[in-house]
Amino acid sequence: MRVAIVGLGGVGGYICAMLSKSSLDVVGFARGAHLEKIKKDGIQIIEDEKKWIASIDAKSLEDTDAYFDVVIFCVKSYDLKESYEAMKNHIDAKSIIFSLSNGVGSGDELRKWSKSIVLDSCVYIISHIQTAGVIRKKGNIFAFVCGGDAKGGEVIKSIFDTAGLRAKVAEDIKEAIWKKYIFISAFATLTSYYDKSMFYIYENHFDEAKALLQEIASVAFAKKINIQEEVQKALEIASKLPSDSSTSMHLDFKNKKKVELETLSKYIVDEAKIFGVKTPLMNKMYEELNSRL
Repeated sequence: MRVAIVGLGGVGGYICAMLSKSSLDVVGFARGAHLEKIKKDGIQIIEDEKKWIASIDAKSLEDTDAYFDVVIFCVKSYDLKESYEAMKNHIDAKSIIFSLSNGVGSGDELRKWSKSIVLDSCVYIISHIQTAGVIRKKGNIFAFVCGGDAKGGEVIKSIFDTAGLRAKVAEDIKEAIWKKYIFISAFATLTSYYDKSMFYIYENHFDEAKALLQEIASVAFAKKINIQEEVQKALEIASKLPSDSSTSMHLDFKNKKKVELETLSKYIVDEAKIFGVKTPLMNKMYEELNSRL
């Protein structure tokens, strides 16, 4: 089975390194100095005090060749369309594809473009590119959840199982994705707004964090998805994170890169208007963050 990991950032880089330990034919796609470093020295994974290097077959999307049974898109939501276009001639109706982009609609987007088997999915992990060729993973958090096609989901679960990656097929994948989204939407917005870590937000802006989580839960409920219990769970997770753990959107703001503000903050503002839900805190924070772009 031939597997493509498109995007070797914090998420894709870690998954690709883990899958490289299996007997699968795995190809990772990256770009720039990160790609060149990986091609030369392999990809280094730093997990707390443990360091290890995986030698992987790394290419640029321009060098895409042959057929893939599975394609995992680990790119930012704004790069998903371009990445799919680069891969579309190397998959068919039997291929299984899915995106681990932040947000709740990447599976629906892929279904608009592709006749392949499309899964809905999300992943829980705290990781980022530390330097070219180096992925820094914090804590022992890793959980992959997928659904939308039972047979395809079991195939992917078996792939992740062989690499020692925790994975499950969810009965209600939409709810599962929203359970992740409520956390990342709230804390991506808060960490970017205050330019602080998630734990700092928990310690110093607890009431705002709880209020923002509640606004997101209210929007989900209006869409007939009940994730009210996740408000407290999200706060508990934040309380246990390493003190310097932040979000990818916050890091992108700090490094003056393109950000997923539309996906992680404006989406809630827009959906709230459609369903008549009041989200004053998200509105305020989105407007401020948008003004910084």
